[in-house]
Amino acid sequence: MAESDPTRGKGVPPVRIEYHTIHGHRRAYRIAGEGPAILLIHGIGDNSSTWEEVIGELARDHTVIAPDLLGHGLSEKPKADYSVAAFANGMRDLLVVLGITKVTVVGHSLGGGVAMQFCYQFPRFVQRLVLVAAGGVTHDVNPVLRLASVPGMPTAMRALGLPGVLPLLRGTARALDRADEAGSIPERLAPRNVITDHRDLLRIIGDLSDARAQSAFIRTLRAVVDWRGQTITMLDRAYLTEPLPLLVVWGDKDTVIPVHHAHLAGAVIPHAEVEIFAGAGHFPFRDDPDRFVTLLRGFLARTEPNEFDPLNWRRMMVDGQRLDEMVGDDALLEDVFVALEEERSVS
Repeated sequence: MAESDPTRGKGVPPVRIEYHTIHGHRRAYRIAGEGPAILLIHGIGDNSSTWEEVIGELARDHTVIAPDLLGHGLSEKPKADYSVAAFANGMRDLLVVLGITKVTVVGHSLGGGVAMQFCYQFPRFVQRLVLVAAGGVTHDVNPVLRLASVPGMPTAMRALGLPGVLPLLRGTARALDRADEAGSIPERLAPRNVITDHRDLLRIIGDLSDARAQSAFIRTLRAVVDWRGQTITMLDRAYLTEPLPLLVVWGDKDTVIPVHHAHLAGAVIPHAEVEIFAGAGHFPFRDDPDRFVTLLRGFLARTEPNEFDPLNWRRMMVDGQRLDEMVGDDALLEDVFVALEEERSVS
């Protein structure tokens, strides 16, 4: 764990929640600070409050924008397109409304997939890319998310809205935590080892007690996951990040998306910096916000923002992916080739 910063929280810019109606739908976002822009994109079922421990610190010398994706948080939850491409469009639209043309994009979980898609669809906007426990590296994902995508799950999720269900879940989690601290639970069964992020997952589940939030969650999930795993992956277009400063951050105890995906991303994107947070789960920026802020600020300070070059973009697309430029040992590269082959499969 990083040492605590004694200046943390002192004199940080205030974080405001603001709204814009775009294409008829009200979208909420948190915004703070002044300077070069950072766009923070949260994961599925989550909202912009997930970044609350890091927004203020990053806003000391940057403009930080953390939207609630459509269907999430305080944004409206219409019957709409909840695909990764549509979310990327939404990020572009919000930036246009705010008058921002250049950003460092930071995406967590589903937001990592959205960040990658944003880079692909709107490369002129992107100066740097940070992927945090990102979805879309390969098909692997926690079996619970696979199960949640199958028919019938919306009916089961309605139980979350029944009186007493959420307090029961939270109470059970607290009781297990107390028993864990007292040493009365076998180590292998301790909540921190079975589901590292149980507190954050309960926080997200709490937001799904609303029927509209449940519907938006299911629509979003089915756009990216089925019973076999993630259906949208980024490996075939990862080579287009060649000119972008790129940072990959993961927790080695991630039970949602395996940390192995960080190493796969590093193999496919050789210039990427890969940082693993020991003991952290799916939310490394919440497990150790001080370390995350220090890491991100250092990355921003030592890298030059990319300027989009349309001729170079065309060259990369003409040349295509270069398998011989990938890095890693034989086992890792074999995993990459298997994942690429799975991407090309129609089954």
